Amino acid sequence: MSQLGQEILPVLYRHRLLTAGQLTQLLRPAATSTRYIRRQLEVLHDRGLVDASVRRSSRAGELLWYTTALGCEVVESGGELAPRAYRMTEDAAASQLQEHTLAVNEVGLAFVQHARRLGDECGPLDWDPEVAHRLRDGDSRLGDEAFLVPDAVLRYIHTAPTGDGGRQRMLLTFFCEIDRTTMSIARLAAKLHAYARYVRYIPQPVLGRGRPKAGGYRQEAWRARYPSFPRILLVLDGASQGQLAKRTDDLRALVAADARLQPTATELKAGITTFKQLQQHGPFAPIVTPVVGDPEPTDVLLRPSATAASAA
Repeated sequence: MSQLGQEILPVLYRHRLLTAGQLTQLLRPAATSTRYIRRQLEVLHDRGLVDASVRRSSRAGELLWYTTALGCEVVESGGELAPRAYRMTEDAAASQLQEHTLAVNEVGLAFVQHARRLGDECGPLDWDPEVAHRLRDGDSRLGDEAFLVPDAVLRYIHTAPTGDGGRQRMLLTFFCEIDRTTMSIARLAAKLHAYARYVRYIPQPVLGRGRPKAGGYRQEAWRARYPSFPRILLVLDGASQGQLAKRTDDLRALVAADARLQPTATELKAGITTFKQLQQHGPFAPIVTPVVGDPEPTDVLLRPSATAASAA
């Protein structure tokens, strides 16, 4: 494979479904067309490593690319990426999940583009879709509430000025949830409930028949995976900015009235923005409305807007 072909395969494997345009912006941002990426995709397709499905919403027949079973085996044999249980199939690639998968990748792409502009670090492989986090001990079945599964876990290294003229590197992690106005406000609030459970979840040893044993571990599960609890970023899209602003207000009101969320309100750093704001202004502009407390816009660090504005 060419160097570009070797770059394309792991990115497709990680992100499941991408357009040639998204791949071009991720891997060859200086390119003025998608021709070279498309040529490489055709080579990989001829070798049985990638395949494509027609985008359901496209009248022009835009293709959405994914790794085949053989392509997945090639990536996994390289040992550079952790193997994932989920593999994109022909049926899944053609399903109604297309637009949501592409939207998740658009959010990741927005972070990558602004990292380049700011001199920060966030690359084509720095977000993982649908990473499962256990919330409950004992037996679990598909469809229950034993796992928290964010739309994406995104990693970002931000370099910010310090008061003494130096520079500070901040290693950030985000739980990203993308809503294209397809979920009810109650369902969005339910996602926050899952995060509230996870921030305090301490796993327990399991006895026979899936019964958790009392006592045992004393540390929250997230501490084994993250240096600090990730910030939660809800990204809204699929409606006018006015409608999305009302949606933000409704979610904040619902959370404020929810007694079950109040005990963990100070432990969860959660904010709401729109995809348009994130794409146009970047994560360190005052584009984020905190889910709890003062509604004044801030940045993804959920700090006061004056600080956010000066940092941006």
